[in-house]
This record gives sequence, structure tokens and C-alpha cells, in this order.
Amino acid sequence: MKTIDFWFSIGSTYTYLSVSRISKVKDDHQVSFVWNPFSVRKLMMEMNNIPFTPPEKKVKSDYMWRDISRRAKNYNLSPKIPAPYPLKNFDLANQIAVHGVNEGWCEQYVKLTYKYWFENGIEAGSEECIDKVSKDMNFNPNDLIKNSSSNTIIEKYNAQTDKARELGIFGSPSFISNGEIFWGDDRLEDAINW
Repeated sequence: MKTIDFWFSIGSTYTYLSVSRISKVKDDHQVSFVWNPFSVRKLMMEMNNIPFTPPEKKVKSDYMWRDISRRAKNYNLSPKIPAPYPLKNFDLANQIAVHGVNEGWCEQYVKLTYKYWFENGIEAGSEECIDKVSKDMNFNPNDLIKNSSSNTIIEKYNAQTDKARELGIFGSPSFISNGEIFWGDDRLEDAINW
């Protein structure tokens, strides 16, 4: 079975599309994915690339939400657009994902987080979202936050971000297939074909 490295940051809007359809893609194409959370925000700031938030980028932001809505319809998804954006607790949301990689529940956490964020309008990384995801996964939310905020997890999160930079990753979602980087949800099938 072919394995593809899936690099993502919770906070990336287009990553919602990949996360929401990755199980079907996996089954349809007989591939597996290695989930790699990192801070796309840090890398974008290093590149002086601040997406969509300034008022002068409203046209681009409006396009992004419309584009996600169109693509979601093609995948039979039903997001409530626009979702809360940008995230206030971006790093915490991703640190929990890193903690999940260590313990084997990253994929479930990320899928639930994006579902609550895009389909229920509950901001990823917020106390409400963490409470709901924790309940679904039978976790104690306070313990989850505490463990995901440890120095060990923060160091791993930073190391993941450094590795993403070294690999040449600059956006989320990104897929690495046979040493080639494919950026964007619309390149997922290209990564599989490669």
C-alpha cells in the first residue's frame, strides 16, 4: 500500500476539505496517510505571507470562502461558511494534534475538530470545541489541555515545524509522495497518482 505524508495545520481553511474526505480517498485509492501537524502560521509569517485577514484582502477572503463552499458541495460536505477565522488558539489546537500523533488518536481529533469548526461554527482550539471533542473521545478536557501544553509537546510541535520548513513545505494541506510536494486539497489526487 502506498503511503503519503500529510502535512497540515488546524487553522488552514482548505485543510477542512482534505480532512473531511481523506477516509474516502484512502479507501478509494488504497493508500495510507501519515499525519504531520505543524505551524503553517509560523512559516507564513517567516515568508511575510499573512493570508486573508487584513481588510485590503477582503476580495481574496470572499473568494476563498466561496471556493471552499463550491468544492465542499462537490464532496457532499455541508460547511457553514464563513467559519470563525482566524483562530485565536491556533497553536493549542495544533499542539493537541501533536499530542494525538504520540498517542495514536490524531486523525480522530483533527476530523472532529474540523467538523465542529466548519459544520457547527465552533472555533477550533476554543474551550467549547475542546470540550466537545474531549467528550466525543472520552477525554478529560483539562488533562488534554495540560498534557498538550507540556514542554515536551511544544518542543515536538516546534520540531515538526522545523522539519516542514526543511522539506520545503510552505502551506497546508501539503502531501509528500515519493519525495515530491503537492500543496493544496486540489492536489491530493495528483500526489496519489505520482
